[in-house]
Amino acid sequence: MCLDLDDAVVLVTGGARGVGAGIARVFLSAGATVLVCARRPPDVPVAVGERRAGFLPCDVRDPDAVRQLVADIVDRYGRLDVLVNNAGGAPFRLAADASADYHAKVVGLNLLAPLSVAQAANAVMQRQERGGAIVMVSSVSGSRPSPGSAAYGAAKAGLDSLATSLAVEWAPKVRVNSIVVGMVRTESSHLHYGSEAGVDAVAATVPMGRLADPEDVGNCAAFLASPLAGYVSGAVLRMHGGGERPAFLAAADANTEPASSAGRASTSQE
Repeated sequence: MCLDLDDAVVLVTGGARGVGAGIARVFLSAGATVLVCARRPPDVPVAVGERRAGFLPCDVRDPDAVRQLVADIVDRYGRLDVLVNNAGGAPFRLAADASADYHAKVVGLNLLAPLSVAQAANAVMQRQERGGAIVMVSSVSGSRPSPGSAAYGAAKAGLDSLATSLAVEWAPKVRVNSIVVGMVRTESSHLHYGSEAGVDAVAATVPMGRLADPEDVGNCAAFLASPLAGYVSGAVLRMHGGGERPAFLAAADANTEPASSAGRASTSQE
């Protein structure tokens, strides 16, 4: 089985660092021509061996800049096969303390910007014989409480819904899917979780026993973009290492070792 991405032209938004750079490296390893965009260039080139991703500056919140970005890619390479909408994020801020302008900017970056880039990419892909694939990089914050980043979580919930709607509107030429990403270890992890001990403590709450690597996200994106997922569209793929261990298990006094199937059934009814 082969991803068959050797001749694909791929755009990864927010691909200069962090998760986006990991996604770009996976596509480079799969043989694709990869372009990353961000407001500022990467601190170090995004590369795998001798293969290097191209960089194009762009603020994806600006629809005119986005249209020019896609036009420049098509002028140079003749096509755009894959879009990975990865750009996003938000600092910690309690909802009661944040201004309306702050909330609007968070929703703009994490929901409206991906829609804008997807529209520009779709306009190209619809004219291509083989169409194209769009992958939205979403978050578990969209499907569970997200204190300190409520607007971000709401925007990511909207992004998942957006992917399912676009998958219907733009079929059969363009497939659209979403990856619900859990906690990822990047060069910025300390900003969220503190010291290395804090990062390790957070990782211990994940059933898989570790945080994701950026390349884990890239592997999922590459699969969804590849012919192997040729009949997958409108899907929301959860990539969170099993989620989070329920808090009540840590708080309970009772033995939390696995119970019999009858015991588990009885507990689930309480």
